Amino acid sequence: MRMRLKRKHEMDIKKTTWISITANVLQIVLMLLILAELLIEGKASVMIRTAAIVTFVVIAAGAAVDISDALAQRRLLQQMDDMDATIDDLETLNNKIRAQRHDFLNHLQVVYGLMEMEEYQEAGAYIEKVYGDITALSRTLKTANPSINALLQVKMGACEQAGIQMQLNIRSRWENLPMPGWEMCKVLGNLIDNAMDALQEVDQRCLTITLTENLHHFCFTVANNGPMIPVQSQKAIFDAGVTGKGSGHGMGLYIVQETMKKYGGDISLSSTPEETSFSGYVPREIRNPEENTRDDQ
Repeated sequence: MRMRLKRKHEMDIKKTTWISITANVLQIVLMLLILAELLIEGKASVMIRTAAIVTFVVIAAGAAVDISDALAQRRLLQQMDDMDATIDDLETLNNKIRAQRHDFLNHLQVVYGLMEMEEYQEAGAYIEKVYGDITALSRTLKTANPSINALLQVKMGACEQAGIQMQLNIRSRWENLPMPGWEMCKVLGNLIDNAMDALQEVDQRCLTITLTENLHHFCFTVANNGPMIPVQSQKAIFDAGVTGKGSGHGMGLYIVQETMKKYGGDISLSSTPEETSFSGYVPREIRNPEENTRDDQ
């Protein structure tokens, strides 16, 4: 019930901000048309035209403030959604760890019982199955960032359900990552989701995630063996609204690139008939994110 109310509240805010933006834009356009009519006709007195210009400037300034506030609210709401998603992933990971810890003693008792009955082959098979479950979880716990660990665990489960072989190549613990974990989760989550969509078109599905670092950067690559992205589409792949997935999509990669640039990093695409990969980096030390955003504008 609480989640339903929360979503309804979010939809109300999004609807209200959209109405506010639209109304203010229409207001500016209408005043601009009226002002143009007065200036072009030239029938109005200087005082009336001056008053119209002043009125337009005041209304335009107020509308600009309202639009800016509405956009800020939408950005804040999007950030809250991203953080909520990260919290959900953390809860999923925490529950899985607790469940595994709870079951561990039971597993030992089962193995002990099988060995007492000299069912060594059965005991070995049971241990192998339990070991597989434990190592699958431990593979996602190799970074120093709980949010990223949780995301990788959730995506690994999603890949397993979709029949995708997900390989983790974590060569760094990513300690002291200079951007919020939920922001990096937004980046990796979008890239992984896109890769999973691309893999729907192939039979042998493989998705590889690599996390590394060097003296200056934290680096990542999300690669898949799906179809090659057409050359003519590659140059515009990070533009807002560009997509191959139909209506309602096309902002994911744009958001990814904007997020990386916000923290002084970047992302690039490489696509061949054998593999498509998105590789990005973020500096170990970054300036104020707002300064990076201004520099890009």
